[in-house]
Amino acid sequence: MSQIISITALASISPLGNDPRTIWEMYKNNNHCFTAHFLDHKNTFVAKLNEDSIAIIEALKQSDSKYKSLDKSVLYAMAASRVAMHEAGWTSKDVFGINIGSSRGATDLFEKHFQDYLETGKAQTLASPTTTLGNISSWVAHDLQSAGPEISHSITCSTALHAVLNGVAWLRAGMADKFLVGGSEAPLTDFTIGQMRALKIYSNIDERQPELAEWPNRALDLEKKQNTMILGEGAAVCCLEIGKKENALAYITGIGYATELLEHNISISAEATCFQKSMLMALENTPIAAVDAIVMHAPGTIKGDITEYKAIEKLFGESLPLLTTNKWKIGHTFGASGILSMELAVLMLQHNMFIDVPFIAPQKQTKPIKNVLVNAVGFGGNAVSVLLSL
Repeated sequence: MSQIISITALASISPLGNDPRTIWEMYKNNNHCFTAHFLDHKNTFVAKLNEDSIAIIEALKQSDSKYKSLDKSVLYAMAASRVAMHEAGWTSKDVFGINIGSSRGATDLFEKHFQDYLETGKAQTLASPTTTLGNISSWVAHDLQSAGPEISHSITCSTALHAVLNGVAWLRAGMADKFLVGGSEAPLTDFTIGQMRALKIYSNIDERQPELAEWPNRALDLEKKQNTMILGEGAAVCCLEIGKKENALAYITGIGYATELLEHNISISAEATCFQKSMLMALENTPIAAVDAIVMHAPGTIKGDITEYKAIEKLFGESLPLLTTNKWKIGHTFGASGILSMELAVLMLQHNMFIDVPFIAPQKQTKPIKNVLVNAVGFGGNAVSVLLSL
């Protein structure tokens, strides 16, 4: 990479909470955030925001009459962005870009508006403006009173890391000095879960299976016999600035991306060629052996987990780093998942502590954590890898 990018703030709102200290404590505990959700006469696990975070979102919603009609995905992004901007020391006088994406956009609100249309034959006045994907970044820009470019996009589950790529590109091109990037998702609706069930990738483990329900999402368990993906909700954003800043939490020292040649709509090759290419690109200026840990995409599906592992194994060989993921704890947050994985990576760098997955063979940290690779991939085989360093 031609120039280092500083992460001067990273803020989130997720099932882990919204305070970095609380989030870190949650990561150190071997507990997941899943609760039972009733759907189609089945107990289905999902990962919801905790009560404190729900209260923050409700207060935000009530703070302005215009915010009452916004989808949760927009409100989540606004809440995280307010904190990130404050922590980075940015003000409305600063010119900064915004790129916050989402896999599904205004999921909950769209489904409600569409159901209302099916029942009445009429669409409500705000149905279109409050359900467009672009309203995530535009409302964040309005709330922060920013004057820079604002972009929303959807590249399925790698959306947030594509926002990071875009922010880095703007900064390196000299078109901006600061960029707020991230992802937001509120997918805990019956129809969305129904879609995942139709793909046969949603976890069938429920609270009636006590021997399995302790870990209903078995992400990184390469011996599992069934798919165990579970959905979660939340948003995260980070403030990017060009150059090496004194207040940086970590630095982006490598970025990579690649697209899989698909055999069908959701396919990925046996050794995830897209991940091999994206990781290799991100490590262009970094020795393979220098990578201390990888926060994997690892959604908890049989094929998704094992193909990514094989890609890592193929690339790193005997220099296999420590491997982890956060989806066993907070589920798959679709478009927000990559930036929430970056949050875990930054926390491990700051605390020099590896967070293991509790139901696989323990991995021992034998050296300081200085370089962490973060992976994400979505339907369409759009892989992204970001190398974070101290």
